[in-house]
Amino acid sequence: QVQLVASGGGLVQAGGSLRLSCAASGNIFRINAMGWYRQGPGKQRELVAVITSGNTNYADSVKGRFTISRDNAENTVYLQMNNLKPEDTAVYYCNAAIRAVVDGYWKSNDYWGQGTQVTVSS
Repeated sequence: QVQLVASGGGLVQAGGSLRLSCAASGNIFRINAMGWYRQGPGKQRELVAVITSGNTNYADSVKGRFTISRDNAENTVYLQMNNLKPEDTAVYYCNAAIRAVVDGYWKSNDYWGQGTQVTVSS
């Protein structure tokens, strides 16, 4: 089965940095878009950043501070977060559109990681 495992969250002071990682595993043929979402306390889940084979897009609130990248050989997506602010506090989830063999069949699905907590203190 396909799995996404996220890591790298933690507690940091405002102005600090964290790097999130998310590795996909399974019988994967191709990964299309990979992205990061977040859900803050009392808020809806929102898109933070997404990366395809040639493009990146960011939420306005993180432009210039966050950088998304991917290692296709390792099926891993990263989110480098700099100059963190208290309003960045949230559970961060990775997401990937993956074509893989699942239960003996080729399938294309959206997969989610388990979420990693990022807390920024003021």
